[in-house]
Amino acid sequence: MPEKNLLELKSRLEWGQPALTILDVRDRQAFNHGHIMGAMPIPLNELASKAKTCLNAHRDIYVYGGSDEETSRAAHVLKDAGFQHVSELLGGVSAWKTHGGPTEGIGA
Repeated sequence: MPEKNLLELKSRLEWGQPALTILDVRDRQAFNHGHIMGAMPIPLNELASKAKTCLNAHRDIYVYGGSDEETSRAAHVLKDAGFQHVSELLGGVSAWKTHGGPTEGIGA
């Protein structure tokens, strides 16, 4: 069920549950146009070099990209870097909006 992670994240945000990071691995222009509210931008091509210094390894990380393939690649990069609590948000921003999740940015 690909929507599981989207619905889980939406529920956690609605309940104000801490200890999570939402990671957007698209390029800066796509991020600025519209992203999941509270998402942190780290483009996929910078993820391997920035993950350990920018992300807390003990938090749950929800990652999404411009495509499901990009999302999966980002999740693999994170897991290879030692992050264990990584969930893929398949469908990205459009799936998030379909499920009523809040977004922000120029085109949000």
